Amino acid sequence: MTLPKDPNMLLSYINTQLRDNYPSFDELCVSAGCDAGEIREKLENAGYVYNAELNRFVGK
Repeated sequence: MTLPKDPNMLLSYINTQLRDNYPSFDELCVSAGCDAGEIREKLENAGYVYNAELNRFVGK
């Protein structure tokens, strides 16, 4: 899967996938074959962290 390079587009894409298709970030990454650590790092550098209760990335 090719993910958006822009952090804001990546945030939007990941949160939409989590809302519509996946009960957790880990399941999204396993299903899509993407690197969870790489995504977390990119989004953390942009000021976002994953909130498991909300199942989405939110501002720090």
